Amino acid sequence: MNYSFAERTKNFKSSAVRDILSVIQQGNVISFAGGLPSEEHFPLEAVQSAYDKVFASGKSSLQYGLTEGYKPLREAIQTKMEQKGIRSTPDRILLTTGSQQTIDLFSRVMLSSGDVVLTEDPTYLSALQVFRSYGASVVAVSGDEYGMDPEELEEKLKTLQPKFVYIIPTFSNPNGKVWSVERRQTLLNLCYKYNVLVLEDDPYGDIQFHEGEEYPPVASFDQSHSHVLYTSTFSKSVVPALRTGWVTGPAEVLQMMTQAKQMADLHSSSIDQQALYYLMRDFDLNQHIQVLRKEYYKRMSIMRDYLHKLEPGLFTWKEPKGGMFIWVEGAKDLNTTLLLNKAVENGVAFVPGAPFYVDKPELNTFRLNFSHSTPENIELGMDRLVSVLLNPVTV
Repeated sequence: MNYSFAERTKNFKSSAVRDILSVIQQGNVISFAGGLPSEEHFPLEAVQSAYDKVFASGKSSLQYGLTEGYKPLREAIQTKMEQKGIRSTPDRILLTTGSQQTIDLFSRVMLSSGDVVLTEDPTYLSALQVFRSYGASVVAVSGDEYGMDPEELEEKLKTLQPKFVYIIPTFSNPNGKVWSVERRQTLLNLCYKYNVLVLEDDPYGDIQFHEGEEYPPVASFDQSHSHVLYTSTFSKSVVPALRTGWVTGPAEVLQMMTQAKQMADLHSSSIDQQALYYLMRDFDLNQHIQVLRKEYYKRMSIMRDYLHKLEPGLFTWKEPKGGMFIWVEGAKDLNTTLLLNKAVENGVAFVPGAPFYVDKPELNTFRLNFSHSTPENIELGMDRLVSVLLNPVTV
């Protein structure tokens, strides 16, 4: 039978990372490909205890919930955001099935076919998938280690009149970049000037390696609560399986997103939200995050030290200040997509950089994840990878 799918499905693309993961799970391959947290540091006992408290609270805990989400959890998230300088209220917080759903709901209510979205380049590939699935034209804004180039950003805001700008300014995926405070403020000022929204994605902000450094969210500068949608998730700091994220921002936009969520799934799992509330109430989440910071810094350092073994000039990278990734650039004639095949044959995997680019992929780049593998497996996997990188595949 010929299935007559909707016209918009022509814009659907499979995730390159998911495709890679499905391949490398077959066999003895150490993977630095996925953006996965450390399983051995999941707070298993605390999570079990939190669910016990949900079930002990009675049968009503198993009932349908509010589309906006479990209010006590929204109140706890409000307090958490205040620590980052973001002022909100429980009524302006929408709980979602991970921050990925935030990207989808926001795109659903904002984008019509042909609308323009400005992004960093490279950027989170699953966000690119969502924007394009709604028929958007995604346009890259070039930049440097400090963020988007202000002059190019203003020119594109003025001439293209985009619906919004999508950014990951703190430990970005894929390249671990941290925007300067000046660039964050400049972005917001320009979006005020041209009346353009900002979607600020902050899944990694809690995983910072150096005490005393401040990375204020762009949303913390938006005192009018009019231009920035801020989204984050508990997938990196607690466990991904809870699938709980949140978004705050302009009330009118959140109202539309709430209506879209009603049509999508009525509400995200209320059991998971209640368990997460008890976890935040009774578990020292801040101390847990401190443990993750120290452990991930240790793992990153092992990976970094192996990269130093490569011949100087062949590969370049910047040591990340937090997050989960190291972004590597090779010689211009390097093809990391071809290199991946050789790496998998040698028992190690990474993500080629090409899928993260908007329209002009740089084939000589790749992303390494250091949070998931144990220190022992990082040593073994990097030993394998370095041997492959010393004999790379070129274009």
